[in-house]
Amino acid sequence: MRGDMEWGSIPGLVRYAAERYADAEAVVEGRTRISYAELDERVSRSTAACMANGVRPGDRVAIWAPNSLDWIVAALGAASAGAVLVPLNTRFKGAEAADVLRRSGARLLFVTGTFLGTSYVASLRRAGLESLPALERVVVLADDAPADFLTWKDFLASGEGLEFGPVDVGPSSPSDIVYTSGTTGRPKGAVITHGQTLRAYEIWSDLAGLRVGDRYLIVNPFFHTFGYKAGVIACLMRGATMIPQPVFNVDTVLANVAAEGVSVLPGPPTLLQSLLDHPSRGAFDLSALRLVVTGAAVVPLRLVSRLRSELGVATVLTAYGLSEASGIVTMCRRGDAPSVIASTSGRAIPGTEVRVDSPVLGEPGEVLVRGFNVMRGYWEDEAATAQTLTSDGWLRTGDVGVLDETGNLRVTDRIKDMYIVGGFNAYPAEIEQLLGLHPDVADVAVVGVPDARLGEVGKAYVVRRSGSVLTADDLMAWSRREMANYKVPRSVEFVPELPRNASGKVVKGRLRGTPGS
Repeated sequence: MRGDMEWGSIPGLVRYAAERYADAEAVVEGRTRISYAELDERVSRSTAACMANGVRPGDRVAIWAPNSLDWIVAALGAASAGAVLVPLNTRFKGAEAADVLRRSGARLLFVTGTFLGTSYVASLRRAGLESLPALERVVVLADDAPADFLTWKDFLASGEGLEFGPVDVGPSSPSDIVYTSGTTGRPKGAVITHGQTLRAYEIWSDLAGLRVGDRYLIVNPFFHTFGYKAGVIACLMRGATMIPQPVFNVDTVLANVAAEGVSVLPGPPTLLQSLLDHPSRGAFDLSALRLVVTGAAVVPLRLVSRLRSELGVATVLTAYGLSEASGIVTMCRRGDAPSVIASTSGRAIPGTEVRVDSPVLGEPGEVLVRGFNVMRGYWEDEAATAQTLTSDGWLRTGDVGVLDETGNLRVTDRIKDMYIVGGFNAYPAEIEQLLGLHPDVADVAVVGVPDARLGEVGKAYVVRRSGSVLTADDLMAWSRREMANYKVPRSVEFVPELPRNASGKVVKGRLRGTPGS
């Protein structure tokens, strides 16, 4: 596989991109525009600074910041110094970030200054730096920093004029520890190698059809595999232009797509839906858009159809992945029917196997994955690793899915989300997909709640479309006509929006009122 043999490692990929795409535009951030050759120069400075500050191969380096050019340079610099990258969720509070820093043993941290009105430096201090004995240096990605921290400028200056020998990093070396989103418990760190990353995202780039000259708006957060690897790493492979956007705002997305001639826009269905429904969409030139990749348990067929018919997007694909499998397990192929793209997450990527733990084909069961993409294990957590990886190499995903006769996977739920109505297994994602067909439903989440007679029943949390006067009785009456009785929600609560984490997943624990969610 070229990813293992030609590039060898992420620093090898950075050098490859600088040589092959030297003059091509690599990153656009506001008025700043840099080529791949210039990106390589910046990464080299970051690498030297990491080494000057004591980073050695295998050390963990964390980054807690939104999407930006500095994030890209800091992360690739750390990787090129042989460090294992630990991206932190930008929605973490100080105590949550400190917990991951402590458990990963990070020696160096890159942190943003202020983001969305929050001082991350102050949050870190409140969490207690004294509780992080391994953390030796904090670099603030800003022009100002407290006396005991370094500014980004001073950090880069610390490596100037110093020379270091080559770093021993290869395909089997760990490249990053990606901590799970924590929607179903305490985040755990999935250890992924350079070789796994390169092989997986060469496949992703091939299946998606990413190519030289593409202009890629990266709205998916870099702390998530979808943003960093399907974004930054894939662009390095193909010589595409990266346009990082630090927070999802539909007005900014529209402006960026129009101003920069964006051709590639991966993102969750909610992003794409809000783009299509924006009242001023017609004022923006979106004609350059040609590739959209999305993924979720629920992707409405009409979303796929509207992207094609209203925006003229030639390629719309769905995919499924999780941190423990390098972020990619299945993917649709170009040329798949719209119904396949909307109702499934496609087929296993090359080099992997997917099966459903069910005795009958077409019946739901836990999704299991085996192949090159499966993590080495959870960082310093043998018990959790043993629960998740079987002795013969299968990864237990915790997701419920159905495989059809051609190998397409439809992910229906998390195992913990399933509830039982009078003896019938009810899968919220399936019910959500059906409810999403109602013309007045903009967004919906279903959870199981206790019921004296049936044990559990469904409760739907619904976001109405703008201007709708839909009532709970209306929706339940419609549901009784459209789905089996045990699937019909017994109550409906209308909400202005659903609680989502920064990866776009609905945090159902908050809807249930689960403590700590």
